Amino acid sequence: MDKLKMHSPSKVDENIEKIGKLFPNCLTERIVGYKDEVRPDGSREPIMERAIDFDMLRQELSSVIAEGNEERYQFTWPDKKKSILLANSPIAATLRPCREESVDFDNTENLYIEGDNLDVLKLLQETYLGKIKMIYIDPPYNTGSDFVYEDDFAESADEYLANSGQFDAEGNRLVQNTESNGRFHTDWLNMILPRLKLAKDFLADDGVIFISIDDHELENLKRVCNEVFGQQNFIATIIWRKNYSPKSSAQFFSVDHDYILIYVNSVLTWHPNLLPRTEKQNAAYSNPDNDPRGPWKPKDLSARNYYSKGTYSIKCPSGRVIDGPPPGNYWRYSEEKFWEMDKEGRIWWGKDGNNVPAPKTYLSEVKQGIVPQTFWSYEEVGHTQDAKKELISLVQFPSSDEVFDTPKPIKLIMKMLRIATNSNTEDIILDFFSGSATTGHAVMELNKEDGGNRKYILVQLPAPMESQKFSSLADIGKERLTSAGSRIKEESPLTTANLDIGFRVLKLDSSNMKDVYYSPSEYEQSALDGLADNIKEGRTPEDLLFQVMLDLGILLSSKIEESEIAGKKVFSVADGFLIACFDADITDEVITESAKQKPYYFVMRDNSMASDSVATNFDQIFATYSPDTVRKVL
Repeated sequence: MDKLKMHSPSKVDENIEKIGKLFPNCLTERIVGYKDEVRPDGSREPIMERAIDFDMLRQELSSVIAEGNEERYQFTWPDKKKSILLANSPIAATLRPCREESVDFDNTENLYIEGDNLDVLKLLQETYLGKIKMIYIDPPYNTGSDFVYEDDFAESADEYLANSGQFDAEGNRLVQNTESNGRFHTDWLNMILPRLKLAKDFLADDGVIFISIDDHELENLKRVCNEVFGQQNFIATIIWRKNYSPKSSAQFFSVDHDYILIYVNSVLTWHPNLLPRTEKQNAAYSNPDNDPRGPWKPKDLSARNYYSKGTYSIKCPSGRVIDGPPPGNYWRYSEEKFWEMDKEGRIWWGKDGNNVPAPKTYLSEVKQGIVPQTFWSYEEVGHTQDAKKELISLVQFPSSDEVFDTPKPIKLIMKMLRIATNSNTEDIILDFFSGSATTGHAVMELNKEDGGNRKYILVQLPAPMESQKFSSLADIGKERLTSAGSRIKEESPLTTANLDIGFRVLKLDSSNMKDVYYSPSEYEQSALDGLADNIKEGRTPEDLLFQVMLDLGILLSSKIEESEIAGKKVFSVADGFLIACFDADITDEVITESAKQKPYYFVMRDNSMASDSVATNFDQIFATYSPDTVRKVL
């Protein structure tokens, strides 16, 4: 059986493989260390790893001889390379389920994940590669008062602690990024780049990302997104008018808008949905002459575009003669086409038959939707005060000081969802700066409205709060989702019977596996005794199951069923796709009954078989009942 690797994949290894496929001559090997064992001649065996010959790669990408550094267009900042390295480096961590803080854990397909979003994205990348239809994020705007995620490479530990004082529940440091900081833009860019690099791989072929931002980092964010997603995949910059009245406290201008950048995985495969027509737009259509084609509105017969056949005179039913179009204009249609339309009843002459004729535009013949526009008014999608009222109506804050200052309105996110997702598919929406969980709330509301089956994954850093009620920001999001789901069910009990209003809470933690990476000289007998079991104390079978699901790329929202075989707890995931048992003293009966279910994967703990005879029979049992099952241990 193969050992599960139990850590997130290395993006460096993946990138080397991709480059190697394109340019095999750029693959090389390099020495990264030496083994401890000394050879008879006194030397030690080198430890090698694959690498890229960058000089050769540079030449492959140049039409002239590439020598030395040359001036070129580029966007860079201090520590950018380390930021890219941070995105690519693997971690040994896991996500642990928390049933007591979840809602309908066994049946829901929504996820609420607590932890640093960079680490969470690394853990999710294999499982959700190319599976996300829409990403929405509302990252810190870098206004000078935001707390940003400060990653380890940015400063030394002493500087880090001196500048900080902010910690999340897991001890992750948060730093206030003030404009007096000499790394003001640098720190923000180093925070956002690795997260966007990872996020890109989550997008489906027809996936899209919406990113809220203001003027402080708009230019930098767009440049970063051009690098990550490709400038050709930029769709639009939305202007959202978020305030309904000017701020009298503004120093210069009242800033009444935010921006929303839109990028797609590929402009070749992404197409926005048309938005529903409004009652106001439809009200322009009427049917005063009882036209059997239904409501219509008149349009101008003339246009300024030159048309050689558009200069004829027209005689109205009243007898009035119109010599021709207005000066400088032309009739839209040829004379033959015009009288053909009149014969079909598609021309309006006015009630007395004396008007300048107007072609009819029928409501039934126009697009049954509206092409999205780049200006979104607060009348249409709400404003910041709406958002705060929505949040206060769902979350009981001990004091007004604890209410989020900048939540987003539900209608704002719902509009994005209408543009990017569909009701007849199980689209997954990801928000890894989830804040007050507006995105999850919006998903439930739109599913209620159109009967959709959209699913969400929310990620929120559990930054601590000085509150009598909430220990962290994540607690606010969970209470909002719980209250919103209950309210939706109460308001529409008949139409929401099958609506998923639950969520599984998962929490970022260190790996379930003990650290066993010691050199022989470091081993002591007490340490060897402790390694008889390679699972950390306090970790439950369900903890192990979710780490296995991560490692095997199985959706964390998959159905999980528990059963008992010969006194042992056995998990069946995704209708038997994975069968797992993490109990000790596994017998032939457990293995036989598991094999009879013909799972794709079977996983158990290392050295957990009851006897040597069980170990001997293991492969034969699977060869008999399910030879194609992939068997792994941890």
